[in-house]
Amino acid sequence: MTARDPRDRPAGHATRIRLHPQAPGALGPRAARVKAARQLAKRAFRERERLFLAEGPQAVREALAAADVLTELFVTSQGRARHPELAELAASRGAGVHEVGGELMAELAQTVTPQGVLGVCRFVDQPLPDLLAAGPRLVVVLASVRDPGNAGTVLRTADAAGAGGVVFAAASVDPYNSKCVRASAGSLFHLPVVAGHDLGGALAGLRAAGMQVLAADGSATRLLDAPGGPDLTRPTAWLFGNEAWGLPDSLLALADEVVAVPIYGRAESLNLAAAAAVCLYASARQLRATTG
Repeated sequence: MTARDPRDRPAGHATRIRLHPQAPGALGPRAARVKAARQLAKRAFRERERLFLAEGPQAVREALAAADVLTELFVTSQGRARHPELAELAASRGAGVHEVGGELMAELAQTVTPQGVLGVCRFVDQPLPDLLAAGPRLVVVLASVRDPGNAGTVLRTADAAGAGGVVFAAASVDPYNSKCVRASAGSLFHLPVVAGHDLGGALAGLRAAGMQVLAADGSATRLLDAPGGPDLTRPTAWLFGNEAWGLPDSLLALADEVVAVPIYGRAESLNLAAAAAVCLYASARQLRATTG
């Protein structure tokens, strides 16, 4: 397929690259861009290129709101018609805007029903010292959290509760996993994220910065809302463990206190994201009450 004649483009419009889903041989620089984007579905390629995919208009909108994050935008004609402002803003920020067919978008996207908008973004994580330098009063630490949907939901909840950052310890899921990015609903671009830090070092750094470390574990005998419970007016780092087995004794020993979310009904337990929401909002409520 040949490129459009530049004279056919309306004045003031950004150059567009059109990709055909059945382009034979996948030749040329356009196909190279698609191949590079497709490879970002794999963690090894994401880490090598320090790029990831943000799917859907909400994620792309939040990526565009962050400084120098979005590098390329792939849109279908329907996606562009529904969200023309995203393509225009991406082009104005210097990002490449490429129109692709529906079948090719389906190959690039990680959802069953793609929304026709997909961005390539630079990594946004930062070193732990940078997070601590901002003086956060509420931080989330994920230890061996493997489910990307849970991790993304906790990230979104941390953002909503006003947390100062989320630490994905080395054994946890990649925050740039496509399902995690979608579950965060754009919150990945809102608050500091530390990725791949060793857990012991992260907790030591948080404690040295004046934060108490509270571990949430269903087996704890001390309840979150019990009289004489943890002092949630203090700067707090909440430690959450694996969805299936929680936090082993070796990790519970790293916390200053271990508490459980009370269950008043007959449910066996709360899932990770729900328990995290209860803990984070309990802290947020107390912190806001003391700071006004």
